[in-house]
Amino acid sequence: MRFADQVCVVTGASRGIGKAIALALAREGAHVVVTARTTEQSPSKLPGTIDETARLIQQMGRRALAVSCNVMDEAQVEELARRTMEEFGRVDILINNAAVSPMAPFVEMPLRHWDLTINVNLRGTVLCSKAFLPHMLRQGHGKILNVSSGAVDPELAMEFNLIAYSVSKVAIEQFTRCLALELAPSGIAVNCLRIEERIATEGSKFLDPHLDPSSWGKPETVAEVSLWLLAQEPSFTGQIMTIGEIQQRMSGVR
Repeated sequence: MRFADQVCVVTGASRGIGKAIALALAREGAHVVVTARTTEQSPSKLPGTIDETARLIQQMGRRALAVSCNVMDEAQVEELARRTMEEFGRVDILINNAAVSPMAPFVEMPLRHWDLTINVNLRGTVLCSKAFLPHMLRQGHGKILNVSSGAVDPELAMEFNLIAYSVSKVAIEQFTRCLALELAPSGIAVNCLRIEERIATEGSKFLDPHLDPSSWGKPETVAEVSLWLLAQEPSFTGQIMTIGEIQQRMSGVR
């Protein structure tokens, strides 16, 4: 139980990677605040809701709080932080996972899609960090895990027409490094997981139903390496690590 009774907030937790991380934390003893826009009252075209994720956590004997939140909206993010503190009185871990990834060549991409990508991926990460950091600073401890992508590689980004997504993830990695340096004296760790392989999620299947994801990575693998990162000492901060690099550490290979 590496995270016994810790309070963790996971964005984008209605499905896919966020849901897998939330459930993995609960299995390791954590209480989890799960947030996304998809709820039973406001469903999407994709399967999964934060209500369902919360019920699965509660079935493990952990506390769960499902909060509908648009991470682009400052007021909604502040309400997410307020409800977390009201319910649990603390926050130990924040996982900035929520993201969108519209695919289109830059010259054909509507500006609203560019803005949406930057606002969800980057602004959402910034707003959530800004909302929860004051509580971590008062506690004297806390960890933030940001999620990046192999699409930071320009050639990979261009292969899949992910320029806006790539730009947002490059910025998130730099935000991670800078914030880690700023917070190092306070003992709050900020790290980033760069998911360098394709992961079979409900979203990826929805975007292209003709793809065969059988050889892709699993959300549970991402959850496993995420927990390894979160279990490190607070002095382990400012790191941008891939799934492969973490798996090597976990197996004792340097």
